Amino acid sequence: MNITHEETRSGGRYIAEIDDDQAEMTYSRASPELVIIDHTGVPETLRGKGVGQALALHAVEEARKGGWKIIPLCPFFKAQVERHPEWRDILR
Repeated sequence: MNITHEETRSGGRYIAEIDDDQAEMTYSRASPELVIIDHTGVPETLRGKGVGQALALHAVEEARKGGWKIIPLCPFFKAQVERHPEWRDILR
């Protein structure tokens, strides 16, 4: 699985690609130190393959590397954080 990043002035998205299918996790940038993860979209063809989990972990790793915090508005990301208490350091 390849995860890439697209960024705009106000936010961006992480994209996971497997074969010809794509899943995404989108975010808005509230400040240089704070992002709001607002959506995770995984097509039916990629469900059950750990793609959403990989996107969530990627976002956590990026937050740690960048020294910023995440506000989890996305229900999927919020559920992942509850399952992974070791990720709470990146929450605001």
